[in-house]
Amino acid sequence: MIEFEQVTKRYPGGHEALSEVSLAIAQGELVFLTGHSGAGKSTLLKLVAAIERPTSGHVIVNGQNVSRLKRAAMPYFRRNIGLIFQDHKLLYDRSVFDNVLLPLHIQGLTGQDAAKRARAALDKVGLLGRERARPITLSGGEQQRLCIARAIVSRPALVLADEPTANLDEAYANDIMDMFRAFNQVGVTLVISTHDLDLVRRYGGRALTLDHGRLAA
Repeated sequence: MIEFEQVTKRYPGGHEALSEVSLAIAQGELVFLTGHSGAGKSTLLKLVAAIERPTSGHVIVNGQNVSRLKRAAMPYFRRNIGLIFQDHKLLYDRSVFDNVLLPLHIQGLTGQDAAKRARAALDKVGLLGRERARPITLSGGEQQRLCIARAIVSRPALVLADEPTANLDEAYANDIMDMFRAFNQVGVTLVISTHDLDLVRRYGGRALTLDHGRLAA
């Protein structure tokens, strides 16, 4: 599913976010990325999603060399990936329902089929009753649930989540992780970055630890 072969990511100015990282994540795995703030967790997720390109080495996702993908191929590549970012990237001028519907419209799916899938995704995260609301009226935990609904509405085989439980209370964090575990149990590959080691211990899976850009464990 995912392979890193001696991957280095260096930003302008010389900061090396990742240094010669090699790893493999199999289809259907639940993997936690752990490490201190600035360890390279977010960069690694962005490389998998082709948001960033490696400075050297190879990133292989579903047999495709991400660094060689042309810009025109990016929308097709990302169709099978659900992305959940720390800053949500929600559209605050649109309803909850329209936020979830957007990825389907980008893929060309419209009408009743798209609406049915959007409502099914909202139902899974407990937001079906808020579909007409604007995201700004939701609590932090509800906004995170909305991000998850938007990420899973396309039924991706791979979900990447960057600190999905950060700044949430324990009850909300546990609810979100229960949802992730349910997705994983039906075959979705999950790669989740977190600084919460208690969360990793509770939910199992495999932990990959980054330390100043290098894979430590």
